[in-house]
Amino acid sequence: MVSEERIREELSRTIDVTHLEGLGEREQGKVRDSYKDGDRRVIVTTDRVSAFDVVLGTIPYKGQVLNQMAAFWFDHTQSVVPNHVLDVPDPNVMVVAECEQLPVEFVVRGYITGVTKTSAWYNYEQGVRYFCGNDLPEGLKKDQKLERPILTPTTKLEKHDRPISREEAIEEGLIDADTFDEAAAICFKLYDMGVEHAARQGLILVDTKYELGRRDGRIVVSDEVHTPDSSRYWFTDTYDERFDAGQNQRKIDKEYIREWYADQGYRGEGEPPPLRDEIRVEAARRYIQAYEQVTGVAFDPADGPGEARIAASLERAGYAVSASS
Repeated sequence: MVSEERIREELSRTIDVTHLEGLGEREQGKVRDSYKDGDRRVIVTTDRVSAFDVVLGTIPYKGQVLNQMAAFWFDHTQSVVPNHVLDVPDPNVMVVAECEQLPVEFVVRGYITGVTKTSAWYNYEQGVRYFCGNDLPEGLKKDQKLERPILTPTTKLEKHDRPISREEAIEEGLIDADTFDEAAAICFKLYDMGVEHAARQGLILVDTKYELGRRDGRIVVSDEVHTPDSSRYWFTDTYDERFDAGQNQRKIDKEYIREWYADQGYRGEGEPPPLRDEIRVEAARRYIQAYEQVTGVAFDPADGPGEARIAASLERAGYAVSASS
């Protein structure tokens, strides 16, 4: 594990935003800066953190963890479904083939939990028993394992994600039935593979989000897979004890940040409270721990000014690029 001292040193050196020249048209998402040039896209995973569809600040090493963990999973899941990866020239960078994104995100849940308004537990607490096309029984408790994993899609191209059922997505013209069913089958296979791998590492893959697209007519995975941003991970050895006691699970994912904001009374409306340094440090520790425990590989923090290092890595890989500063 990276020391707390090292993490604290990075608080003022996180990668907040990039402006790289020569790579193509720049687009900025909540977490990633991407540069599109024809059928190729260079994606820089920054250290920005978002929750409740709001960018809240930065977490040291978060971008590196997400990018390298996504690369790990793309490599391990390509036997199940192809993906869009072409190259990983830097710890924070992935070069991918441009895809036609499906306008629906596919969330597979093996447990009922969560604090966001799109989460299963939040809706269940509000009395919802028919959630995204799934009938939920009475008497469920927070963090309870479901009888079988369920699919709870959300919209993708709207300002705020909206839970939606298969039937609603088809009726609204977002996706056709055959594409939805093919994508859903892929997602369940990916989730099953993730659950099995996590179990070998002493973890529970609780739930996860998949984003898919089409490349040359085929459905491919076109966003991060099983990272601490897109997935929840709990520790296997204390699950039963904590569930029976009604205690929160030990976790190494972004839910730590979501829960901290929810405890402050913030769920996406109005101005968010400042992300305190001690929360940023603890979140970084958890992200790094997630990377190491899931992959079985020691985390090697990248050195040097972020944007300049990224530009140098891309240049060495043969891309014509320069940093803005």
